[in-house]
Amino acid sequence: MMITSKGQVTIPQRIREEMGLVPGCEVEFVIRNGKVVVDKRQPSRRGKLLLSRMRGAATSGMTTEEIMRLTRAQD
Repeated sequence: MMITSKGQVTIPQRIREEMGLVPGCEVEFVIRNGKVVVDKRQPSRRGKLLLSRMRGAATSGMTTEEIMRLTRAQD
């Protein structure tokens, strides 16, 4: 496999499918025992932690029906 002048390589489709590497998936390159290894990065839990901390914090004092009426109001 050749490395391009930009340092890019193509991961073969068979490997992408087997490892679940889809567009937008993050990978990292690590060196293990003198070899370069591509690891699929695990999704960050930061977003989930933030949402769980914020859940229920924003109260408007309005019912769901009142909020729906506001979002459907026309100018």
